[in-house]
Amino acid sequence: MWQCWSLQFSEELQLRRKMKDSVPEEHLYLGFSHQYQDSIFPLHTSISLFLLSYCDCKSFKIFLVPTNENANDQFVTKNLLGDLEIHLISKCQLPTVVQSCCLPAVVTKDGKFCRAGLSVVLRHIIQKTFEADPSKKNVLELLGFKKTCLKACAEVSQWTRLCEISIPLAVEGFLTASPEHCQTIPADILQLERKLGEPVRVHNDDKIRRQKLQQQKAGAKAAASLLEEEATEEGKAVEVHEHPLPSLELSVAFSKLRVQEVSHAVNREAPLIRRTKTSDLPPLDHVFAEGLYFTLADIVLLPCIHQFLVYSKKQGKDLVNLPLISSWYQRVQQVPGVKKAADKCNMQLLQLPELIPSPEEHREDFFPVPNDFEEEHEDSQFIGGPRPTMTKLMERGIEAKFSPHPCPDWTIDWTILPAAVNPGEGKMSRDRALRKQQQLNNLVAAVKKLAKPGDMIVDFCSGGGHVGIVLAHMMPSCQVVLIENKELSLMRAKDRSDELGLSNISFIQANLDYFNGTFNIGVALHACGVATDMVIEHCIKARAAFVISPCCYGFIQNTMKFKYPRSHQFKEILSYKEHMILCRFADQTAVHLPPERKLIGKQCMGLVDLDRAWAAEECNYSVQVTSMEPESCSPKNNMFVGTPV
Repeated sequence: MWQCWSLQFSEELQLRRKMKDSVPEEHLYLGFSHQYQDSIFPLHTSISLFLLSYCDCKSFKIFLVPTNENANDQFVTKNLLGDLEIHLISKCQLPTVVQSCCLPAVVTKDGKFCRAGLSVVLRHIIQKTFEADPSKKNVLELLGFKKTCLKACAEVSQWTRLCEISIPLAVEGFLTASPEHCQTIPADILQLERKLGEPVRVHNDDKIRRQKLQQQKAGAKAAASLLEEEATEEGKAVEVHEHPLPSLELSVAFSKLRVQEVSHAVNREAPLIRRTKTSDLPPLDHVFAEGLYFTLADIVLLPCIHQFLVYSKKQGKDLVNLPLISSWYQRVQQVPGVKKAADKCNMQLLQLPELIPSPEEHREDFFPVPNDFEEEHEDSQFIGGPRPTMTKLMERGIEAKFSPHPCPDWTIDWTILPAAVNPGEGKMSRDRALRKQQQLNNLVAAVKKLAKPGDMIVDFCSGGGHVGIVLAHMMPSCQVVLIENKELSLMRAKDRSDELGLSNISFIQANLDYFNGTFNIGVALHACGVATDMVIEHCIKARAAFVISPCCYGFIQNTMKFKYPRSHQFKEILSYKEHMILCRFADQTAVHLPPERKLIGKQCMGLVDLDRAWAAEECNYSVQVTSMEPESCSPKNNMFVGTPV
């Protein structure tokens, strides 16, 4: 597993260096609404500038984009931005591809490859810093274990959403609220306090927890020895000073920060320690936001929490309910380079008094679990088969039905196309390449039937660009945008596009929520789980037609944005738990399964997608659910074709 990840990361670095050689300069665009004390708002901009200062990164030409077109240089003082050179431009001066995205965004000089959204941009800044100076390994360590810190998109990761979206917005709202509305601590800040109180899980936590147990026993033994010495002293008042051993977690964390060999296991574990059950080992405490190590999450949170604490102190608010956040805030200041970066950004970091955490039984009063979180965990186990649920729907006249294929006889003549268009180009096996061609035959046929010259077509969840590149090559009168959150996949697509010399294609590395452009047709091949519903939502918002093949029904679950079932008809009949049973069994369509089981899986797929189709029809769409031809092209062979009415 580790070797596989190392090879992938190595390949990613090679592709990034190739892009770096071909495009020497990248432009970074940051939003600007106003200043508040020592920060630029929105807070995403302050966070980006803080990371640039921490990394001492000079790889970007930086542009500030005011939301107020009358803004001028007096709002951006040299003192506030340190030694960074900033250029002000208006929204209308943004490159076309950036105008379709939420800021912050980074775009290559040719304007074809854009990275948008806070986490994606920050991770790119870290990568570029390390590429420019490989000695800055401490900067690369910000990406965490396996370089995955804040890599999961906010739509599916509660932690990424909390750091990237919820806390910055909560702090901005807190600072701008009227005095009577900012008396209570924002719920998202309380959620962070709760997170900091949860036990830490790290890669080698069993080993570290055993060392912590050994340290605790050594500390207890030392304390007992001191008491014994005191008792034996006759006629003398002996003053006993406590000298607690330094926290093991702190030792581990700061040894890594100082790029030292982690040598916290000086003594061999005692037999008693080795025999202790894992369940009986002491939990690890948070040192930093994600656990023991200083990561990008801490960089994101620091400007936000700093502004919250500054304002709270100014208003004379008591922080007794936030002892863990206060301790974290103090600890982050000890990290080498943090105070220097704060000084560059004119952030006057506070010194807070030591606060004692509340007992666990009282903490529940301050940090209630959100209702959505309770519901998700309550329904996390789904027991039983789909037949009762399917019967319940059949009794109400609801069965899986598939429309005729919109263009059953149309296929691409792959023999006349350039090699770089063919999905088989690369590491794909011959059989898989054939199935991928068959899948593309279906989607491209449906898109060509809907498209007209001048249309903008968006390939959502594009992966390596199999759909988008075929469309761009075969429909030169249309503009095609590929959106994908996996950088390596999108860079492969860019390589293939460059080889073909396509001029009507652009690339956006972003989570779907950061794309807000207008378009005519949305397409997605095997959008996993909730991603299918996100693509449909984007298309409905843009009043665009859509051609979508769903996938990974088993990953469907309630999120912050989506609740299941989707349509009114299904909601009246099925509970969330019953709908999830359909989703789990909709994944039972693999080739090796018995025919009867695959048939039930296909019926469950049809019911889940019928619910999605009816939800879209409630938004004035006409939607057909059909099967791709031949059905053997994929176990997930359903396809939506939707058009606004």
